[in-house]
Parts: sequence; structure tokens; C-alpha cells
Amino acid sequence: MRILKIFPVLIICLLAFNPDSNAQCKAFAKSKCLPELGEYTHDGNYHATVLLEGEEAELYKTFYSDMDYRMVVCNEETIGKVEFSVLDANRNLLYSNKDANNSQVWDFKLQSSQQLKIVLKVKSTGQQGMNPPSGCVAIMFGFKIKK
Repeated sequence: MRILKIFPVLIICLLAFNPDSNAQCKAFAKSKCLPELGEYTHDGNYHATVLLEGEEAELYKTFYSDMDYRMVVCNEETIGKVEFSVLDANRNLLYSNKDANNSQVWDFKLQSSQQLKIVLKVKSTGQQGMNPPSGCVAIMFGFKIKK
């Protein structure tokens, strides 16, 4: 009887997880976002997912003091520009690309090590439709190696 209760939940989870779209999104991140890091060394992590118009995603990441960082957000053209903001542990806004002409790149250096919250938001066009556009959104981090 217990298996009959768990089985529908398992099926829903399997249907929701689509490894093909995640693999395609990771490939997108490697080909389109990675070059945007320029002279910064990639941290080795690929943060990418498929988002629908109007959706938000959050990512928490630890950054260390006195290091030069570059954050790059890129996305497929099907969903337009993605807004992103960076907040500290006290929810103070450190950066918003809305205030920087929708730039998809942010170079920064922190005075103290801390965990930051990055919020990505796919803008809504306001048009109601059956199938809102979706596309891959990736965020990459790089740092400069001190010589």
C-alpha cells in the first residue's frame, strides 16, 4: 500500500527531471559563457538551468577577500535579457545589472570573505500565452590568479 502512495510521486519526479535539457544547457554555458570570463580563471563549476519567462532562480556562493572576481550571466535569446542582483547575508544589495545598463558581466573584489546570494530573473513580456518562452540561463564565475 505504501508503494502505491510513493509511486505517483516518483513518476512526477522522473518526468520533471530532463537530463537532455540540462546537458544542452551545460553545453550552452561552455560555448557561450565561458569565453566571456576572458583573462579570469574559471572556477570549474557550470551553473546552468532552463527558466521560463517570469521565473526566478537563486544561487548562494562563497567568495573570499582580496580576490578579483568576474561573474558572467548569459542566456539564450529566446527569453531576452536576464536581470540579476547580488545581495549579502543581511540582504543588502551589492549590485544590480538594472543599474548598470543591463550588463551581463560584473567584476568585483570583496574586503571580507562572505557568502553572497545571486538572484536571476527572466523578465516577463506581459503577454499571456499558452506556452511562455523558455531558455537556458547560465552563470559563470572566474577569478584572477595572483602572480
